[in-house]
Amino acid sequence: MSSTPVPADLAPVDPALAFPFIGGRPCLDFVATLGKRYATPLERIPDADALSRWFTEAELAAGDEPVRVTARDLAEARVLREAIHRVLRAAMDGGRPDAADVRRVNDVAARPDLAPQLGPVHWTARQPARAALATVARDAVLLVGGPLLERVKKCGNPGCSLLFLDDSQARRRRWCSMERCGNLAKVAGYRSRSRATSNPSRAGDPTDRRSTT
Repeated sequence: MSSTPVPADLAPVDPALAFPFIGGRPCLDFVATLGKRYATPLERIPDADALSRWFTEAELAAGDEPVRVTARDLAEARVLREAIHRVLRAAMDGGRPDAADVRRVNDVAARPDLAPQLGPVHWTARQPARAALATVARDAVLLVGGPLLERVKKCGNPGCSLLFLDDSQARRRRWCSMERCGNLAKVAGYRSRSRATSNPSRAGDPTDRRSTT
């Protein structure tokens, strides 16, 4: 789903809190609301307003008004997000997901989800926040239980925790996006080659701390 522009007064002040929509599936984009999982985690939905904004940008808002999110909805969303992440990683590694995580995802997926509508209003729901979470959970169930699971990858940047669906023709996509980690890798490679060119006598020296292994 494409990202919907957000008015400047509703957008986060910190660019790091901007939502990445590069996973290729709603459940993967939802998992990405917690960034830097392998360092100091970055919570991109610190409050109910942020979760409401994610629903809007993910095009999971029922109607034209922002989704009303309660503190309970926010807490449940975070629990669901982590359960989806653990289930995905276990499935990607060929392991057995934790039974409690599976129950959590299945329970939320079993609730009424967003109903598609023709016309300018794409979705409708009696409880929009809970329905949006049910839609995300169902997407996770379909992804984990379907043939596209083998295309789900973790970004090749060791410091990046984003997951994405590799829909490239050759299935050789390595980075969450070229604009993010792909460019970082290109810059790092260029600098490494520049150092080797400027100091060839140490380019292959294993004692050189700048060399990579």
